[in-house]
Amino acid sequence: MTLGDTKVNKNIGGITRRQLLQGSAAAGSLTMMGAPVVSFAQQAAAAGAAESPPFADLDAMLSGSVITPDSDQYEQARRVFNGMIDKQPAAIVRCTGAADVMDVVKYAREHEIPVTVRGGGHNVAGKAVKDGAITIDLGRLHGVWADPYRKRARAQGGVRLGALDRETTALGMVVPSGTVTNTGIAGLTLGGGFGWLQRKHGLTIDALVSADVVTADGAFVVASEDQNADLFWALRGGGGNFGVVTSFEYQAFEAEDIVGGMALWPESMVRDMLHFYRDFTSSAPNSVMTMGGTMIGPPGTPVEGQAAGFIAVCYSGTTAEGERLLQPIKDFGPPAMDLIGPTSYKAIQTMFDAASPAGRQNYWRSNFMYELSDEVLDIIVARSKELPPSGSLFLLEHMGGAIRDVGPHDTAFSSRDANYNVSILGVWEDASKNHEYVAWTRKVGDELKKFSTGGAYVNYMADEGEKAVRDTYETNLARLREVKRKYDPSNFFNANQNIAP
Repeated sequence: MTLGDTKVNKNIGGITRRQLLQGSAAAGSLTMMGAPVVSFAQQAAAAGAAESPPFADLDAMLSGSVITPDSDQYEQARRVFNGMIDKQPAAIVRCTGAADVMDVVKYAREHEIPVTVRGGGHNVAGKAVKDGAITIDLGRLHGVWADPYRKRARAQGGVRLGALDRETTALGMVVPSGTVTNTGIAGLTLGGGFGWLQRKHGLTIDALVSADVVTADGAFVVASEDQNADLFWALRGGGGNFGVVTSFEYQAFEAEDIVGGMALWPESMVRDMLHFYRDFTSSAPNSVMTMGGTMIGPPGTPVEGQAAGFIAVCYSGTTAEGERLLQPIKDFGPPAMDLIGPTSYKAIQTMFDAASPAGRQNYWRSNFMYELSDEVLDIIVARSKELPPSGSLFLLEHMGGAIRDVGPHDTAFSSRDANYNVSILGVWEDASKNHEYVAWTRKVGDELKKFSTGGAYVNYMADEGEKAVRDTYETNLARLREVKRKYDPSNFFNANQNIAP
């Protein structure tokens, strides 16, 4: 029941406010008819005697809404970015604020129901949904506030990158975050946050100033350098292990001119292009962030159907200097297709959007590396023709720069000394090929892992398991477990790349 747009939820003497209002209305009607007045308690008991639908008691508490399997909205609500994920939550709760999240956490604990948390639903492992669990859906927490005077931006937990970019760039600011605008800021940030500005301004977690968090006991806390500093440290790279972040506050940076885009090379030049990419990135300044790799050439391009090479790049600074620094990429080959030039940050952020639609089958593998050895490049060249169709990539992401300016123990993200993230992003349409392409991605991922630091980017992890999580957090693992024991001793938040207490 609602009053205007506000859902009633308070308990009065063991009787819910909803039942109280029902009893009041009934009593009023009877009085007008001359019938005896029945007590509120009697009316409330009668109203509750009929069998309630599943989670009606939870729904009565909230300003948001509860979607159950019998709802017309359920099929769409349970879907996430990765079409391979097919889970059946017991309920999906669309929260409208921190109070809703607090109530859901307390309810789930009381009824011993597991929970998952959905920000943007973009995580490739599909951790946002789980069979039989309550999904805490933050999609309605989508407010963004930008302050150009303090150079700050605040975004709620359901915000996606495109919305954050829209508000900040309109005021001449940027927050370093991601490369696909449909990605949720919550998962991106908590896992580290790779993006086009990472070499100049650091990871997304390096711009994080504070976070509003609902902990495993349903309490609301603020985490920052000054408040709950241990939790703040763990949130910066430790994933969703420590609570539900309902709001993030970021430092923003002054927007600068952007030169960037993408160039493609034919299959015959892939080996030489990868060696060029290695040489170019070894001396590139921090103002240049570059990705390289191979893909099946897109339809309508000069490399259609080939195992083509690509370099995608973003320079932030002055246009003249950017054009000078990126000219070697344009000169090499030359490329079969060259789309590099002056542009905007919002445009560069959307560059991969069209190639990353929701609903395809996805299975990824990631490995941090100190160098791109000849052996690694040889594997990529040899295996590129085998890439699953419809958007798969060998992706090389250049790290270093400002990422390394933060110490390996200053945040939970410990792989600060890696120079590259080397990943296979397996993407395909045909679900009947899942077994075949997953097996292929695992096999090639294991071939590359022999040359890795042992760590990987948690936001790209699928089902690698406990050892991969341990290897990724390395020397920070013991401290992360201490924080977990303090804020979530029963491992209530375990639908993640889990750090056990």
